Amino acid sequence: MIALIQRVTEASVSIDGQKTASINHGLLALIGVEKSDTPDLASELAEKVLHYRVFSDESGKMNFDIKQAAGQLLLVPQFTLVADTRKGRRPGFSSGATPAQGRELFDCLVSYASVPDVTVETGTFGADMQVSLVNDGPVTFWLQVGP
Repeated sequence: MIALIQRVTEASVSIDGQKTASINHGLLALIGVEKSDTPDLASELAEKVLHYRVFSDESGKMNFDIKQAAGQLLLVPQFTLVADTRKGRRPGFSSGATPAQGRELFDCLVSYASVPDVTVETGTFGADMQVSLVNDGPVTFWLQVGP
């Protein structure tokens, strides 16, 4: 399971011109689900996202996690993160989860990430979304759990 996390000053998701989710200061996490992923891996990734220290402390060092920084979290399903781009000029998606498995594991991740003191918003699984963000830093990390 993959999360591409970006520290943001704001981020939002729109579908058909309507804003469906938005956050201010926090993390935008684009989520990719692979065939081999499980609910345990969703839990592990949620823990990693919630505790990854990417926010600055009073000394300017990245020592705070999202909760310590009073940040918000926007989780957006994005199957293209699991693409195999090693060969040719067209991505392959053979390692990606089926839509049903992807939805189930994305929902598991959302459930695990929904903890007290962290506002969680989500994109819509399977929708054609427009994602807007202002990357703070820029700070972007690729997090992956699993085999």
